Amino acid sequence: MECPVFGISRHRIATDGEGVTTLVAFHRCTLHCHYCLNPQSLDPTTPCQVLTPEALLDATLIDNLYFLATGGGITFGGGEPALRHDFILRFREICPPEWKLFIETSLNVPRANVEALTGAIDHFIVDVKDTHPAIYHAYTGGDVERVLSNLRYLADKGLQERVTLRLPLIPEYNTEADIDESEQCLREMGFTLFDRFEYLTPEAIGPHALKKRHNAAKAPQEPIKNYNNDQQQNHRIIRNKISRHPGRDGMD
Repeated sequence: MECPVFGISRHRIATDGEGVTTLVAFHRCTLHCHYCLNPQSLDPTTPCQVLTPEALLDATLIDNLYFLATGGGITFGGGEPALRHDFILRFREICPPEWKLFIETSLNVPRANVEALTGAIDHFIVDVKDTHPAIYHAYTGGDVERVLSNLRYLADKGLQERVTLRLPLIPEYNTEADIDESEQCLREMGFTLFDRFEYLTPEAIGPHALKKRHNAAKAPQEPIKNYNNDQQQNHRIIRNKISRHPGRDGMD
């Protein structure tokens, strides 16, 4: 089982979940958002590392102590990480059971993917965009009903407290009133955790800032290192300890 990963970013704090996290960015997405933060996830020429779950574990064990001390872990992003549910399920089986797994997703994926992930993911960070069908389609090219259907599934499972919903103000696409209506729609499903913010567009941040942002987005993230013998030995010790703890079949 292998998946293309175009970036691994370590030591993230309070940006992609709880505690210290490592962001793993998968290639490929189901949407084509106008202000896409990671357009390289759709570019077939983007350099990627093709990893197995075991290789990703080897690459991230270096931060095991940070994760344990802060209640952090791995955040799967992209691209659309929910397309890689089999990879994530295998990673959940082999990573330390104390690690938290977060996912940043649009939820615009088949229902079966979401059903599989509920037993592996501690917290869903869902980039809803907007619940109005016309606005959503204009901005993403996708159908929001698939997202809403998957959110209803999570709500019916009583998982609202494990879901944070992002509702951005998207210049030229929606308004504060649209966001209010989206939030009300989602509150009626029982969701209570919302992240409202405004997108910074090229016009808003200016050409100089845009160039810096563009360069930062294209810069390679944390590479997979060739660990020295001491590091490899430490990882073997940690993995031996992990093997004594079975993977979780479900969530608490």
